[in-house]
Amino acid sequence: MTPPESPRIWVLADPRAGTAAQALGIAERLGEPFRRVDLAWGKLARLPLPFASLAGLTPEARAAFAPPWPALVISAGRRSAPVALWLQQRGARLVHCMRPGFGAGRFDLLVIGRHDAPKEAPNILPILGAAHRISPEKLAAARAEFVVLEALPSPRVALLMGGPPRAEGMDPNVAGAITTKVAGFAGSVLATASRRTGSPAEEAMAAALAGHPHLLFRWGDAPPNPYAGFLAWADQVVVTRDSVSMLSEALATSGPVFIADPGGLGPRHKRLAESLIAAGQARDLAAAPAPFPRAPLDESGRIAAEIRRRGLLGGTGLS
Repeated sequence: MTPPESPRIWVLADPRAGTAAQALGIAERLGEPFRRVDLAWGKLARLPLPFASLAGLTPEARAAFAPPWPALVISAGRRSAPVALWLQQRGARLVHCMRPGFGAGRFDLLVIGRHDAPKEAPNILPILGAAHRISPEKLAAARAEFVVLEALPSPRVALLMGGPPRAEGMDPNVAGAITTKVAGFAGSVLATASRRTGSPAEEAMAAALAGHPHLLFRWGDAPPNPYAGFLAWADQVVVTRDSVSMLSEALATSGPVFIADPGGLGPRHKRLAESLIAAGQARDLAAAPAPFPRAPLDESGRIAAEIRRRGLLGGTGLS
């Protein structure tokens, strides 16, 4: 989506896929050309730099910063905040996802999940979950691309298995138990593992699904990745509560969403699940498969609309 001319929107893409997806998802919903600037962090990025600077970047990443400067910068994550503020000094307006670590009042729009209890401020937009790249258009395209999934027995249940944020893979016993629970009420299971799931847990998932109609996409399997297709064709979605990204993406679908607790998670993940349940957007896995009404959640689209409403796309950066 980056044309040869210089787009007026820059997206600062953190090396972590889930963090980058927040900024990219917003930019995609604006429907305008944008430049993706891939960030790579040097040693100084480990420090909480409290000023506008490119010092946290590697020399190679810093070389990508040259005029003409953007009118709007979209970023996510603490490390990218000093970089965004450096671009603000060159005329850019700033939209940032998650807490920046410092200088919150200097950003034109801060997008912060309700589970992080953001303070009320004119430049803060609280959202449910996190921004992401699963739009209604992408779901429609995935439904057409993976139409073969229609042949699987209903109800088709998408199982999105994550893993502990700071551990070596999910406990295979936990992964097997969650998968067995889902297989017990699904006509077919559309299962996918994440980078953090780990091979032993994937094997436990495969064993629990043996003899039951299913597709299992393991981390590192050959493309195409059917993840968006699983969401598009799912009658229900089950997702582990460790992944903010997958929980938020699951809410883009129209069917019931159930949250599985793998255990061992901290209070932030608990607050996230509680915020989604309180909003009527999800229920605990123990309530499955009882259906409940909910509308698809489109927070990325709402953020894009707010950017336009505030006039943050107006003007151009300094040349």
